[in-house]
Amino acid sequence: MTTPQQALEHSHASQDPLDEATILARTDAYFVRTRDIVRHFGDSQVTYAVFIRRPVIAACGLALRWLRNVAKKQGFEIDCREVYPEGTWVGAGEPLFYLTGSFADLAPLETLFLQKLGAVCVAAHNAYQMALALPKVPFLAMDARHSAGEEMQEQMAYAASVGSRAAQKEGATGFIGNANDATAGFFGLEHGLGTMPHALVGYAGSTLRAAQMYAELYPDQPLSVLVDYFGREVSDAVEVCRYFKERAATGEVSVRLDTHGGRFLEGLDPQSSYDVLERYAPGAIRRYRSEKELRYLVGTGVSAAAIWRMREALDEADFPKVKIVVSSGFNVAKCTAIYDADAPVDVVGTGSFLPDSWSETYATADIVAYDGEPRVKIGREFLLKNFRKDGHS
Repeated sequence: MTTPQQALEHSHASQDPLDEATILARTDAYFVRTRDIVRHFGDSQVTYAVFIRRPVIAACGLALRWLRNVAKKQGFEIDCREVYPEGTWVGAGEPLFYLTGSFADLAPLETLFLQKLGAVCVAAHNAYQMALALPKVPFLAMDARHSAGEEMQEQMAYAASVGSRAAQKEGATGFIGNANDATAGFFGLEHGLGTMPHALVGYAGSTLRAAQMYAELYPDQPLSVLVDYFGREVSDAVEVCRYFKERAATGEVSVRLDTHGGRFLEGLDPQSSYDVLERYAPGAIRRYRSEKELRYLVGTGVSAAAIWRMREALDEADFPKVKIVVSSGFNVAKCTAIYDADAPVDVVGTGSFLPDSWSETYATADIVAYDGEPRVKIGREFLLKNFRKDGHS
């Protein structure tokens, strides 16, 4: 069993710290020129304060591991004091860590280590909030297909694992795994989780046939069946459960709702969606709701009403132990709305902890001391607070 720490040690940040020429080619030119100027006029021991302008969860592990590996590879020393332990909530503008070392050595690294920091901390915060919004529900990280390449894929999976562990400390179930092998170690697993995409259902020609194919090839695995391909979520779910009656009776069958936002779940429309919630969660629709909240509660796609209707249909068909897995746009706001409606969700699959607004992910590194003498640009004096308190970084 791979531990999250072992996964971090074998991460991209550890295995490929990049050679100096590649780093110089990828960093901003003014940092390279700064290095040359500092080397010419005399190096200085500097301390950077590294921060993000919005609240986040500290998830600095990948960035710091990369920094330490580059320093080792290039043969220089750095000192890093983390102000907030990994997984800790950090307020807007609070320094995440202080980094001290040679100005000539550190200047060319700023661009790249900031790339590895901001989005990770914001995604960790989103994952943390989502897990707390549905504290009794396990989550599955399905971020890889929305990531821009393998490095971001690793960063987002790491973020979900850090945010999840922070929520677990507060009693939430959090993320139990992710959808691919490469980053499963961050969740303490050897392999990714998941059963079938829509493409397999289309290939099989029917939802039941896709389930049969999966069960034949993976007989010892739990069966989670995607039921929205043909727009017959309720009918196909019940048909599958009847075919796998014994497995359904023991809770080994799940149905996954991934109905897209262009239509309602089979049998629902606006009025019948309200009727469903009136039966099971009337309080959720009897107070003021924004347009977005109403969409999550009674709108198209995987709404609270759709989840309740699926649970109702499965119970009526005498399959009370069949679980409901949901996906499609489950961000913090949607998780909160689903919780308000007490919707009977057993697992949430989501990649929506990825940051919505990329400008919120920008991390910043300001030098706050030169050769131990505090000095920072006007307006950033707040970064000296912890530095002055400790006397050094």
